[in-house]
Amino acid sequence: MNLSFTWPWLLLSLVLVPVMVLGYVRLRRTQRRRRAELAKLGLVAPTLKRAIVAPVLMLLGVTLSLAAMARPVATVPEPRREGTIMLVVDVSNSMGADDVTPTRLDVAKQVAKTLVAAQGPEIQIGVVAFGDASVVVQQPTTNHTEVLAAVDRLKVGGATAIGSGVLTALSAIAGAPIQLAQIPSDTQIGWYGGTAIVVLSDGEQTGGPAPADLADLASTAGVHVSAVGIGTTAGTTIKVGGFQVATALDESTLKTLADTTGGTYVAASDTQAIAGVGGSVKLSWTARAVPHEITSLVVAAAAVLVLFGAAWSIVRTGRVI
Repeated sequence: MNLSFTWPWLLLSLVLVPVMVLGYVRLRRTQRRRRAELAKLGLVAPTLKRAIVAPVLMLLGVTLSLAAMARPVATVPEPRREGTIMLVVDVSNSMGADDVTPTRLDVAKQVAKTLVAAQGPEIQIGVVAFGDASVVVQQPTTNHTEVLAAVDRLKVGGATAIGSGVLTALSAIAGAPIQLAQIPSDTQIGWYGGTAIVVLSDGEQTGGPAPADLADLASTAGVHVSAVGIGTTAGTTIKVGGFQVATALDESTLKTLADTTGGTYVAASDTQAIAGVGGSVKLSWTARAVPHEITSLVVAAAAVLVLFGAAWSIVRTGRVI
């Protein structure tokens, strides 16, 4: 536990403590001298009951009261459960297909929102958008409103590079860019238990690093990759650059990602299973330093010391000091 003060300059008031000690010592000397004079006249007993405990308790109480004016803050490590999910959303041209209503991207957005809604406030969620390239459109955050806003902003465009999307998500989890040269299986990027990647895609890989290689890398880092297949296996056609292009849900790549990393694969049409996809996040216990102002506690302790000191003095001597 670390202790700090909001108004540390008020600790200068503690110089009053030695002044009070000196004043009390002088008072005691005066009392003894006066008692000795009265004892010679036979007016009082020659000895004076010593009351050391009471002054010490009261002095400690006053010291704490002065320190409380500086508003002490105790930084205490508190255990909490944490986890991180990266939503990796396919925004390639094929996600504009309407074999699901209204389009694949719209369905992917709805699934993403369902996943966000199913997470507790302790879960950090980030968003990666990928087409022929990938970008983090929302860094991991516990502000789920910002996550939903990032999902709403996604638009269709480009080819499909699923591996690139997973690589970008791993970089966001690791907190540093992972270069393509690092993809060989002997690469160690650290261990990130309590994290998961959820890929929302139609699975049609058209370029970029091989998803299977990224699955191996994620597996060695303890990151579960789950996938949600968007679209139908029957497929449809879309217009790209004036040409008609056939597109259909390809589940094989998405299932490989999930199987290799211990994640799960579900189709977007399976609404009951969607809610369980986020369950691949295994929350981990961590300790975070949390500041707590303890002024009231210090004042209460000071009051107790002063009251006990006064009570002790009254019992022993019949007066407070």
